[in-house]
Amino acid sequence: MKIQPVKTAIVGCGAISDAYLGTMINKFKILDVVGCCDRNAHKAQEKAQKYGIKALTMAEILSDASIEIVVNLTAPTAHYQVIKQLLEAGKHVYTEKVLSVELEHAAELVKIADQKKLYLGAAPDTFLGSAIQTARYVVESGMIGDVTSCYCAFTRDSDILNRAFPFTAKPGGGIGFDVGIYSITALLSILGPVKEVSGVVQIRRPERPNYSLEHFGEPFQVECENLMSGILQFECGTIGNILFDSNSIFILPEKPRLVLFGSMGIMYMADPNQFGGEVKVILKGNNEPFAMQQSHAFTDEFRGLGVADMAWAMRTGRKNRASKEMAYHALEVLHGIVKSSETRSNQVIQSTFEKTPPIPRGYSGQTFFEFVEEFGIAL
Repeated sequence: MKIQPVKTAIVGCGAISDAYLGTMINKFKILDVVGCCDRNAHKAQEKAQKYGIKALTMAEILSDASIEIVVNLTAPTAHYQVIKQLLEAGKHVYTEKVLSVELEHAAELVKIADQKKLYLGAAPDTFLGSAIQTARYVVESGMIGDVTSCYCAFTRDSDILNRAFPFTAKPGGGIGFDVGIYSITALLSILGPVKEVSGVVQIRRPERPNYSLEHFGEPFQVECENLMSGILQFECGTIGNILFDSNSIFILPEKPRLVLFGSMGIMYMADPNQFGGEVKVILKGNNEPFAMQQSHAFTDEFRGLGVADMAWAMRTGRKNRASKEMAYHALEVLHGIVKSSETRSNQVIQSTFEKTPPIPRGYSGQTFFEFVEEFGIAL
């Protein structure tokens, strides 16, 4: 049975749009990318010309009934208004992280999607890549036994980031909400929901000098967290520690630490901001780790994999893996850590989500999706 590709458009033609467009157009037959939109019309024209699609206005996207999915790549502070407008127009939406800056806004978006029976998905989708899927396979196989604890640590230099990407100094662009969410999502995809959190969050040196030519020496304000430390208590019983610090240094390539400790072994995960990477395991009775063979596909840059998965979900009537429920839960975890820091008390997480099945094993890239399309197998 021939499955009809899903007509798709993007809103927001900034730096991340190339990663999405390149993958969505060239890797996934289920997606038919027809156009792009940006409040800067020149940017939209540039991307349209580069990828052989149309430059559209927001009004044209909203009024075009043939466009089913809209991918939102705007800055975090714009997510709520953009996503709400799209949902109310009857569009399925996949958004860059986070779902929304404010938790109550994210709850409203989830409610609208439910009421209108629309798909709403959110990045990060790196947890669908080979490295995190392999890590999930290790845990679910019982190889490292009962996972009793875990930790993740990540550093960056916000002085560099704030200059290159001004949104990283604004709400939603901080080290926790913009980057830490990759580690949080990776852990959620393997261990399931969190029931309680506590933590400390700071904005270190909130006033900093501007080094741009236009505003050299003028102060600017950092309006989001650049240091976040927290404790996560998972429903499965695992206790996790997190530390995200953008007052430190860049290490290139970046080397975040994400480790799961089990009763029969320890697993060292790859960078959760990447789709591939080495997964290492030390089993009880041994002193040196061994590298796991990748059990799953998508080792390269596949930004937009979550969009393709959502398109297949729409066509086959199942739930998308990068679901709104998990995205909302991850956001509540982050907000819970912030609130814990403000109140100096533990915060009970109210939301939950159901883990979706892992990506099927044994195929990679376009070959895998051609196989799925040919045989009508639901991902």
